[in-house]
Amino acid sequence: MTEQTMAGRTVLVTGASDGIGAETAKVLSQRGATVHVTGRSADKLRPIAAAVGTEPLVADFSRLDDVRRLAEQVAERVGSLDVLMNNAGGTFAPSRTTHDGHEPNFQVNHLAPFLLTHLLRPTLAAAGRSLVVNTSSIANLMGKVVLDDLDYEHRKAREFAAYGTGKLMNILFTRGIAERWADAGIASVAVHPGPVGSSFGRDSAIVGLLYRTPLARFATISVPDGAAPLIALAERGPDPEVDGRYFSRFSIDGRENRQASDRALIDGLWERSAALTGLA
Repeated sequence: MTEQTMAGRTVLVTGASDGIGAETAKVLSQRGATVHVTGRSADKLRPIAAAVGTEPLVADFSRLDDVRRLAEQVAERVGSLDVLMNNAGGTFAPSRTTHDGHEPNFQVNHLAPFLLTHLLRPTLAAAGRSLVVNTSSIANLMGKVVLDDLDYEHRKAREFAAYGTGKLMNILFTRGIAERWADAGIASVAVHPGPVGSSFGRDSAIVGLLYRTPLARFATISVPDGAAPLIALAERGPDPEVDGRYFSRFSIDGRENRQASDRALIDGLWERSAALTGLA
């Protein structure tokens, strides 16, 4: 019998249509949590929702109005939220701007989860003590945050670097939460799950091709292995030891971009993101 390590806890997993999001949702449900799942593909999300015993919540993070609607639906369903797993993301061709006019790696990997987390703050606070888990990546090392050019209007946007910048923003956002929301009992952590062999990169011709080559199976880990660090952090909950930290799989304080601890960037990204999402 599976140990009920998550009994009594309510969790929302974004990016749960497949890959590590789907695996995390199913395992946490098996361990006793009430799990709600969201993703952009209704067809792919439906069986995951059925497996965890809740109705699917369909939302496309390239549309901020979808994120706002999602937050309303979650707040209607649950009185409190113990764990928010901001797992949705990926690599995208920078030339394909979102419905809201943003560079897609910036919006889907950072701006949308920033907005969702803020809108769910009262629901997270209602739990007494809660945890936000942001799925980041070792690719944060390739990122560079330029506060006056978040949408790459004045510099060339290269896909890998733009993705890495989004993953760097996940760490900066994690630290912003730790500094601002501690009084509400909300802790946060960022985690690199490892190079997972899943549908990651399906929106990128370049990354998708790399992940479909025979060499990919030698360079990647399985979906259950990739989900394991997320599951472990959800089980650990809002431990002060993890608050504001970046994990490389199970190792605390993984390799991170030197910008990740820059006070001006933590504050500046928060303020600019709030303005761009109408929260300011």
